[in-house]
Amino acid sequence: MKTVFSYLLPYRLRMALGLCVKVTATLSELLLPYILSHILKNVVAAGALSGILWWGAAMIVFSAVAMVLNVVANRMAAGVARDFAQRLRMDLFSRTLGLSAAQTDAFTLPSLESRITTDTYHVHQFVNMIQRLGIRAPILLVGGIAITLVMDAYLSLVMIAILPLIFATVYLISRRGVPLYVRVQESVDSMIRVVRENAQGIRVIKALSKNDYENRRYDRVNRTLSHDERVAGTVMGVVNPVMNLLMNCGITAVVALSAQRVVGHRSDPETVIAFMQYFHLISMAMMSVSRMFVMYTKCAASSERIAQVLNAPEDPVEIPLESIPHPNAPQVEFENVSFSYTGGHRHLQDVSFSLRQGERLGIIGSTGAGKTTLIKLLMRFYDATEGRIRIHGRDVRTYPHKELTELFGVVLQNDFLYADTVEENIRFGRSLTSEEIRRAAELAQADDFIRGFTEGYAHPLAQKGSNLSGGQKQRLLIARALAANPSILVLDDSSSALDYKTDANLRLALRENLRSTTVITVAQRVSSVKDCDLILVLEEGRVIGRGTHEELLASCPTYREISDSQMGGAFLE
Repeated sequence: MKTVFSYLLPYRLRMALGLCVKVTATLSELLLPYILSHILKNVVAAGALSGILWWGAAMIVFSAVAMVLNVVANRMAAGVARDFAQRLRMDLFSRTLGLSAAQTDAFTLPSLESRITTDTYHVHQFVNMIQRLGIRAPILLVGGIAITLVMDAYLSLVMIAILPLIFATVYLISRRGVPLYVRVQESVDSMIRVVRENAQGIRVIKALSKNDYENRRYDRVNRTLSHDERVAGTVMGVVNPVMNLLMNCGITAVVALSAQRVVGHRSDPETVIAFMQYFHLISMAMMSVSRMFVMYTKCAASSERIAQVLNAPEDPVEIPLESIPHPNAPQVEFENVSFSYTGGHRHLQDVSFSLRQGERLGIIGSTGAGKTTLIKLLMRFYDATEGRIRIHGRDVRTYPHKELTELFGVVLQNDFLYADTVEENIRFGRSLTSEEIRRAAELAQADDFIRGFTEGYAHPLAQKGSNLSGGQKQRLLIARALAANPSILVLDDSSSALDYKTDANLRLALRENLRSTTVITVAQRVSSVKDCDLILVLEEGRVIGRGTHEELLASCPTYREISDSQMGGAFLE
């Protein structure tokens, strides 16, 4: 809670002003039963009509003041809660983007999504409510008890005796509620995961007629969420009935005692009427307190989950530069690099190679051989378990994150396009001119089909580029990677949807126009890597072959087998 509520500090003056307005409104409400008692006891007894009218007018004025000030205070509270939640969501979203790949894996994407949405909503609701009821309820409670003590201390002791029982009930139940709502939010994470998977794979689901299967999957997580919500709701639902029971017992006791005191002339009916009104206000205050405790349990559970992300340590950590790199060092160098995602099985083992500026590296191998893992280590999505990775002779761990990423132009396997124009998808928020964007599209063999659209580069894309073919999407992504003239271009299985002719034209364009750019190509097709200066053949995380295309045909049976199986169309240029 401390981390999340530190976001309220910039709004403390607005909250203080809202507090003053709310206090004034609540005090105006508290005066109404007292004025009524005065009218009944003193003004009516005197028989002065003018006095009744004046005091009646005073009640109307205080009622109007309470109404207007409550509206103003509630609007101020809503504004503070809105601005607080906006800032919290923005920082949470920014921190989520800044998490390392390992941290994202640990939190999981569905959980991060629900923290940014559902959890921030719970916190927003509590901040809004605490400013409205968190001020009004205690004032009504304490003020009502104070006034009734002055009016009739004997009857007030009945209410005071009940309060410890009420607070003990609320405290004990709310303690159980926090872990229950944490479990509810975890179930929400699971439901979001299933929805997310179905949204991404909707076409495959329809193509394979798996609607019923996916409905059953969703039904399972939906039932689990409903069960967890029912358990949490049942536990927290005990608060209101118990409080009603205790308050009704108190009201019954007050009525019985006040009747005896009136009969014994130790009190009067006017005092009892005012007393019952105050008891009603105190009851409302206690019900508001119970609502706040229910909201508090949700807020506490959500705040804990939000704070876990906001307080996540910086990862990976930049280490100091040990020495000035040698000017003639290779541009990219792997030295005995090994890596494991889980700390057990090694997904890469003892990988070594080096590339000079402008050279081309091809990486080929079966699915799961470690090709993409090698790319992730180079870009420092993860840190190597053993060995060193250097760029320009400098350990990648010594680069500031922004400086490192600016070296790369990247097309990953599961890259994305968003709902905007073709031009903005290539620009991707960078300060690039339209001419630079068109040049990148020409190199990526995308200019022709883009100009074929009626709107050209202003053609709107659907979410994830669903109104493009697979090959068109890949060419746009390659154009995005080329647009900023990167020092190192990484193409991770980025031409799998291209026909052989387009793939060959793309490779030719890259060779002729990017002579000083180091290109690393991960591919399944031999044709995509055969012209590279160095080709690595990976199998189960190990390098089982290295060399040029001709050298590997002679020395590596696995590479030769892949090449032979693709010879039917692999080398059409």
